[in-house]
Amino acid sequence: MNLVLLLTTAAKKSDARRLAESALRHRVAACVQILPMIESHYLWKGKKEIGREFLVLAKTTSSRRKDLLKLWSKIHPYHCPELVTLTGKAASAYAGWVKDSTSD
Repeated sequence: MNLVLLLTTAAKKSDARRLAESALRHRVAACVQILPMIESHYLWKGKKEIGREFLVLAKTTSSRRKDLLKLWSKIHPYHCPELVTLTGKAASAYAGWVKDSTSD
């Protein structure tokens, strides 16, 4: 079964936690992981920036992907949030758990 990993970043731990909690509360992700303090190098408005951020990874199904994107787009604190989707195969037991956890 194909599963989806949606990733984003947040400058504050409280914002990363809010994204995780909302995804679980709305059952659009089965698991959300927050990785502490990554260093991001990027261009913003033509200027090179360096920032410290939290990486937020959400596991969901392809059928719930749009709902998770919509939710995080609405509540994300960034003006232009990174919302990147990766799709891949998962072990059947894990895929079944993700599917059950994101069912309405």
